[in-house]
Amino acid sequence: MTQSIDTNTTGSASDRSEPAEGLGISPADEHNKELLSHVHPPDWVNPTPADRYDMVVIGAGTAGLVTAAASAGLGRRVALVERHLMGGDCLNVGCVPSKAVLRSGRVLAEVRDAERFGIRGDGYAADFGAVMERMRRIRSEIAPHDGATRFRDLGIDVFLGSGQFTGPQTVAVNGQELRFKKACIATGGRAVAPPIPGLEEVGHLTNETVFSLTELPPRLAVIGAGPIGCELAQAFARLGSEVRLIDTMHGVLPREDPECAEVVRQSLLRDGIDIRCCARSMQFERSDGGKRLSLESHGEPDSLEVDEVLVAAGRAANVEGLGLEAAGVAYEAKQGVTVDDRLRTSNPHIFGAGDVCFPYKFTHAADANARIVVRNALLGWLPFKPRASALTIPWCTYTEPELAHVGAHPRELDEAGVRYDTVRVTMDGVDRSVLEGHAEGLLKVHVKRGSGQILGASLVARHAGELISEITTAMVHGIKLHKLSSVIHPYPTEAEVIKRAADQYMRRRLIALKDRVMKPVQRLRGRPRSAEASS
Repeated sequence: MTQSIDTNTTGSASDRSEPAEGLGISPADEHNKELLSHVHPPDWVNPTPADRYDMVVIGAGTAGLVTAAASAGLGRRVALVERHLMGGDCLNVGCVPSKAVLRSGRVLAEVRDAERFGIRGDGYAADFGAVMERMRRIRSEIAPHDGATRFRDLGIDVFLGSGQFTGPQTVAVNGQELRFKKACIATGGRAVAPPIPGLEEVGHLTNETVFSLTELPPRLAVIGAGPIGCELAQAFARLGSEVRLIDTMHGVLPREDPECAEVVRQSLLRDGIDIRCCARSMQFERSDGGKRLSLESHGEPDSLEVDEVLVAAGRAANVEGLGLEAAGVAYEAKQGVTVDDRLRTSNPHIFGAGDVCFPYKFTHAADANARIVVRNALLGWLPFKPRASALTIPWCTYTEPELAHVGAHPRELDEAGVRYDTVRVTMDGVDRSVLEGHAEGLLKVHVKRGSGQILGASLVARHAGELISEITTAMVHGIKLHKLSSVIHPYPTEAEVIKRAADQYMRRRLIALKDRVMKPVQRLRGRPRSAEASS
């Protein structure tokens, strides 16, 4: 059982933040109280609005926080509005808590696998309550970076409450009106459940509620084999849950390179996860044993009982209640606010950033969006105006092994009619990976045929998220793959896989060059002597 923290406050609507009840942060322990003291302080008093703001930011997730801090850093008058928790999904229900839980699962997996490394000892088991407490403690320790006090100290007017546009250049918060020259909508997105019959009746978890658990579900169904589903399925399986991972698509991580995704799938199977793909006709109902799911998988009828259901499929933008019509901002209910390549909305005074408008739903993409907004909204006199389409965005799924990607996939290159070559290197040829006992995995780099320009790459390895940045850097700065062959990498490191790929491509170039040079010579050598004389 969990108990939500009640942080009701008193005070007039004009000067105090909204009551913080229903914020969804539980259990009511010291760590969550510390978290709320930063991201939604119960005694917070909203400031008196300035006559006019250079920038008003609605939403204090990553996109909003970076926009506000960067704008204030330019000496502008800034207001930041947040109705829920500062730090957004990343801090409270996303990257931070999930990676903390994944780390605990990884430790337990290494202990269980210790005999393979010559280490013998008594077995260990997970204390799920302690795992989740560690997560809550770390989250509360990180919270001040995103907290209301820090941003107030940056010179930003922080308003806790629901912001709503009342006109093209005005926002109301708890009865107070904020007038602005420019504004940024950074309200993010939220989890939505697929329309599976019976799902709402039996109840389910999402990434917004799963981190409030204090007891390990003995049997867990995870709906959706994308990044969130695969990460949490592996974490809960390693911590002791009997996990069923279910998706309507084939395999796992269907948007990734199929060969790389298969490496992850095999790892999930080794962790005991029961993967049911190509699922159809799903339906939930309550049963004596918990929650029963009926479905078809590969055309065969199936039924299973679980104690909890985690939905990890489906997102929607947070656009409700913002008064976008009053501001003249075009939007779609699910996809979110409509923006152009400079991240401007249909109202030229208002911009969008992050999950509320951008197709790539990543913290680092939201950060990059915020920088574009600040440059285009506040530094419009500069000749260069950055575009969202010019961003090179890597991403990573933090399973073990991790799967990272940047740039284009082969299917996208094929559709665009781009001629390319692929360099493939396996991790079992990288000494550090072999020594670490994690030699499964591979790197694929796609280069423009004849030039060496890197068009995209997929990497599955234990630290793929760390390694992909070298390739991203090369892509952003136009460094061709063969140039990386001359970069000295420390030995032994997993990053040598990138140098190996560069070496392999360099050999191809040299062989091709040799063939071009030698073919005319060979043709001359093959000509009859009389022909040479007459010529």
